[in-house]
Amino acid sequence: MTEKTQVRTVQAPAPAAAYSQGVRKGPIIQVSGQVSVDPATNQLLHSGDVAAQTTQVLENVHAVIEASGATFDDIVMLRVYLTSRDDFAAMNDAFAEFVRAQTPSGVLPARTTVITGLPAADLLVEIDALAITS
Repeated sequence: MTEKTQVRTVQAPAPAAAYSQGVRKGPIIQVSGQVSVDPATNQLLHSGDVAAQTTQVLENVHAVIEASGATFDDIVMLRVYLTSRDDFAAMNDAFAEFVRAQTPSGVLPARTTVITGLPAADLLVEIDALAITS
């Protein structure tokens, strides 16, 4: 049986509670929800700017994926948690630009977007990821 291992990196924010940045079991990697926090300072970046937050969040997801030994192109699913429908277009544009640039295969990951509340008022977007390697 394949061992479950914790994925950790200083290139993404440290977990704020009792969870791992990511978990790998065999070829499967689950990245915990990432927010727009600077990994060096643990401070929120880009308050009020959903496009900039989206890019930072995806940078954090990317860092955890790389720490697992996978690539962004190995991601099969991204789940986006957005606090306002009004931010969808700006989030979607920033998301599309980042994801297309990081997916050289051209096979973009599946995605779900949910409008919901997030733990802090300044958080506009959170994204988690599921990747599978060969």
